[in-house]
Amino acid sequence: MFSMNHQKFIEMDELSLKKVPYFFVIDFLSENVEIYPENEIKKSGLIIDFQNFSTIEEVPELNKKIAWKSFPETLESFKKGFDKVQKNIRLGNSYLVNYTRKTEIETNLDLKEIFYHSDAKYKVFYKDFFVFFSPETFVKIVDNKILTYPMKGTIDASLENASEILKNDKKEKAEHYTVVDLLRNDLSMVADDVHVEQFQQIDFIKTRQKDLYAMSSEISGIVKPEFDGKIGSIMQKLLPAGSILGAPKPKTLEIILDAEGYDRGYYTGVCGWFDGKNVDSCVMIRFIEKEGDKLYFKSGGGITHMSKLEDEYQEMKNKIYVPIH
Repeated sequence: MFSMNHQKFIEMDELSLKKVPYFFVIDFLSENVEIYPENEIKKSGLIIDFQNFSTIEEVPELNKKIAWKSFPETLESFKKGFDKVQKNIRLGNSYLVNYTRKTEIETNLDLKEIFYHSDAKYKVFYKDFFVFFSPETFVKIVDNKILTYPMKGTIDASLENASEILKNDKKEKAEHYTVVDLLRNDLSMVADDVHVEQFQQIDFIKTRQKDLYAMSSEISGIVKPEFDGKIGSIMQKLLPAGSILGAPKPKTLEIILDAEGYDRGYYTGVCGWFDGKNVDSCVMIRFIEKEGDKLYFKSGGGITHMSKLEDEYQEMKNKIYVPIH
């Protein structure tokens, strides 16, 4: 489908079979796979803050009023790629496409300050090149049980009955069903006894600009014997993450590469921590990248045959925020 970095996935397997703890970072197309054994993380320029693993020593104070401006592309510009996506959906080439955009932002915060002061389940500062604050787990492996938590569907939490509206929105529901189905199939490649444990759970996400509700589900299975302890092989099978790609995967990837017209790079890739036994990994979304002296926020959403141009454009803009209170 595309050039995966096989050698690096083999290295990940070798380390995980030896139970050596390490952190890994994999870009969207699995072309760049980076592995940092625990004792090398500090000198690598990475700072990590996961729920059960953090390399933060102390949080510097933030003594300034935050300035934040975004410069989204025009609706006309957004529409070009959106129309390509819709055309492919009408032709039956895909039934869900995650369409993302790159938006210039201006802020008086640097990437490190954004990292330290944003509030999220998963945060990584990567060598003054990018920072993300992601709410989305990719997969967890705990005692040979593998779990994934697809997140699809968001709504402004200030709306009256927002969580009910989200749960019952036809378009969001269809998108959520599709991703759950896709990830159930994906998980079945590396696990047995795959089933949905929780469906359409509503999570609250607090941000500086506005509060959001997001919808997620939980799917689990038991790692197949041939993948036991092989973290690299598991990742290679499951990537790219279904929730930020769409379905069916190979064709949808072609559509995305054509419609987006920019390089996602590490955005929507995955990174994770293997502690010598278990894994916790996340999808790298809510993502700010530095290019020269400019900062760009990458964001997007799932497009189905029911998607309306204006709504999708608005959703892409809603996601350009920093969760700093």
